[in-house]
Amino acid sequence: MPELAPWFALAGLGLYHGLNPAMGWLFAGSIGERQESLEAALFALIPIAIGHALSIALVATLAVTAGFFLDENLLRKIAGGLLLCWGLYCLFAGTRHLMPGSLGASFTGLGLWSFFMATAHGAGLMLVPALMPLCLSSCAAAELGVEGSLAIASAAVLVHMAAMLSMTGLLAGTYCKGMQAAFPESRRRLLDFLWAVVLAGAGLWLIWS
Repeated sequence: MPELAPWFALAGLGLYHGLNPAMGWLFAGSIGERQESLEAALFALIPIAIGHALSIALVATLAVTAGFFLDENLLRKIAGGLLLCWGLYCLFAGTRHLMPGSLGASFTGLGLWSFFMATAHGAGLMLVPALMPLCLSSCAAAELGVEGSLAIASAAVLVHMAAMLSMTGLLAGTYCKGMQAAFPESRRRLLDFLWAVVLAGAGLWLIWS
């Protein structure tokens, strides 16, 4: 079971990312509501998922590549410091003002919006603690090599995205079908707060583990 723990963590983070309205379900649900079409809401998930996947894949690739040039302990502290700083930024400054509000609801626009949103919220950084034992630890790096580590990272992104997309689709469909009252602004602010706490907490764990 210990060797499966990172995979469960990746899937759990996928569900958690899907739960956060900032990652796309609120946007997709609103599109479906305006067009009175569940199909429109589900179609909007495609570019949202692509943008999110590109964001976390970029961070995963950079982290794995850095793992072959930096000492493992140093890499942990760098990744932990980034997570901690970004979590504190999200907690005290927020990230909504960083989002390009001019992007339209086109396929490309939604994909770019999702990429920027996931990047600004540190979604990819959040996966680094789960990736460390899989392909960034000294043992894994020596056994897998660069290509093997990148392949494992790609599989990790797929597992994460499958979980994220299932939760995002469920919530977008629910919102589209008239459950807007179940998602008041206060709950969204609470999720933003918890997101920042998880980022900072993961950073502290990496630094002192």
